[in-house]
Amino acid sequence: MKSSSAANGSPVTDQLEKIHETFKTLNEGAVAAYIPELAHANPDWFGIALVTASGHVYEAGDSGQAFTIQSISKPFVYGIALEDSTRTDVMARVGIEPTGDVFNAISLEPGTGRPRNPMINAGAIATTGLVGGKLLQTRAKRILDSLSAFAGRPLALDEAVYRSESETGHRNRAIGHMLRNFDILKEAPDPVVDLYFQQCSVSVNCRDLATMAATLANRGVNPVTGRQALRGEYVESVLGVMGSCGMYDYAGEWMYRVGMPAKSGVSGGIIAVLPGHLGIAVYSPRLDPHGNSVRGIRVCEELSRVMNLHLLTASHGQASVIRLRYDATQVSSNRMRSPADAAVLRDHGAEIKAFQLQGHLSFSSGELVVSEALAHLDSTQCLILDLKHVPEMNECAGRLLYHLHLRLRQEGRHLIFTHAAQCGSLRRYLKIKLGAEFEGSYRAFDDNDTALEWCEDIILRRHGATPCDPAQVTEDYEIFAGLSADEIKVMRGHFQRRHYRAGEVVVTAGGPADELFLVHAGRASVTITPSDHVAKRLAAFSPGMVFGEMAILDRSPRSASVVADTDLICDVLNVADFDRLDAAAPQIKITILRNLAEGLSRKLRRALRENSVLGR
Repeated sequence: MKSSSAANGSPVTDQLEKIHETFKTLNEGAVAAYIPELAHANPDWFGIALVTASGHVYEAGDSGQAFTIQSISKPFVYGIALEDSTRTDVMARVGIEPTGDVFNAISLEPGTGRPRNPMINAGAIATTGLVGGKLLQTRAKRILDSLSAFAGRPLALDEAVYRSESETGHRNRAIGHMLRNFDILKEAPDPVVDLYFQQCSVSVNCRDLATMAATLANRGVNPVTGRQALRGEYVESVLGVMGSCGMYDYAGEWMYRVGMPAKSGVSGGIIAVLPGHLGIAVYSPRLDPHGNSVRGIRVCEELSRVMNLHLLTASHGQASVIRLRYDATQVSSNRMRSPADAAVLRDHGAEIKAFQLQGHLSFSSGELVVSEALAHLDSTQCLILDLKHVPEMNECAGRLLYHLHLRLRQEGRHLIFTHAAQCGSLRRYLKIKLGAEFEGSYRAFDDNDTALEWCEDIILRRHGATPCDPAQVTEDYEIFAGLSADEIKVMRGHFQRRHYRAGEVVVTAGGPADELFLVHAGRASVTITPSDHVAKRLAAFSPGMVFGEMAILDRSPRSASVVADTDLICDVLNVADFDRLDAAAPQIKITILRNLAEGLSRKLRRALRENSVLGR
């Protein structure tokens, strides 16, 4: 079973609560009274739920308030009929054309007596008659078990509402007899109509209905339980009739304004489905003249607008928006660290997480990123979102990331963006929302390397270490490990001290490899410039570190350039002087070569690990 609860404090929940607050004072419409038991509903009950195709659940208001499913059962029972009978048999008895009539209209085709579609009562009663099973009890169990599979929990009949419907359902009984007259029903109509009353009287809540809608969005698989509730080949048929007929004589305007297949019920529920992405449910008992929840319609319109959910504009690709994920124990920056700092980052680097995103970011894909981030919030100090493969981001996705930024900032955590230049909409959105705070609170880097370095410095300070300061001065070089004080003194006799200005080239790619550099003070970076002419940093060095060591080992021309990031002081060892140690101090040379080899081995292992993680 998948996790069904969305993280607390999600911007999606915040958005639902904001919409709930906006419409809770809307008091238009009246509670349905033609079924007496429905008239007992509190007109102020108001719940909203949204469930994604990945199983995240978001709720606001009275989302746990029980009510009866009523006509929202119709598309689900239509799916059962398609499974239990042949598609040809179902089509022979129930059409799929919208009527423009109210839900209880006696709308039958002239001559055949076939109901126009399965969403009006006549079509729904015919559909109920197609549920498999010889006994009424068997068929009732089949319906209840199927609805329970869609909801992800056992559902039950509301006996009081069932009795009330049965006692007052004369029009539906008349429809049943008409269907029998035209041989649409092949059996006595009263038991079938009674079964229809039972399916309408199943007790649900807003969360149940949103999960049921999300199951349709997820091609018949309940995204919370992972259970197949309806075979996938029938889902498109169910959504098709919901799209054209689910809102009765309001269906055309609904598709124009909201743009999602939907179904309403006279108890005050509405469901809407965005295929491949999510299901929405709203419950509020006050109805408009069409028999649809007043608040439900307004909420769905608002959700469609602010989350860009209209079927004809929403993105339908369901490839994972998170192309790659890793932490700083798997992929680190190219800033070379001292052994002590490296140890801290090995222990705590998992507090830096990176998501490489892909595709167009909309509500659905943005929600997946936010929910994943919040699910690991407790173990995350810095979150990097790499936008290199994101060609476009709509305003809704920008809003979600803005709220994620606020959430992390409130908790003293950091959200960092890389390769954000092509997502100008994000920068504009954050600038508008953050105002004067924008430059101080918004972190963006051109590449992942510099972003990782910034995050590593955060983690080092957080755990009591001090990142290398370019103003630091040292002669305690890492290649001296294992040498005695006298041996180090011998080595220093071979050094030449050189000074470089910030930005000055220390080593040129292709140049002779005849010197080894030890950083006494300042910082330097190794860079290459590939065919795209954008310089890429391969490594960065701080006091105590060494570069140019390949000169000692293979004497080949330099493979990359080295530039001083700051004013730089180096102790330089000429290769010819190093070679003379063969005769003068062979043990010193052996120790230094061993240290250099161990350093290169660590770099190679790191490169192999990172290539494996990054799929290079």
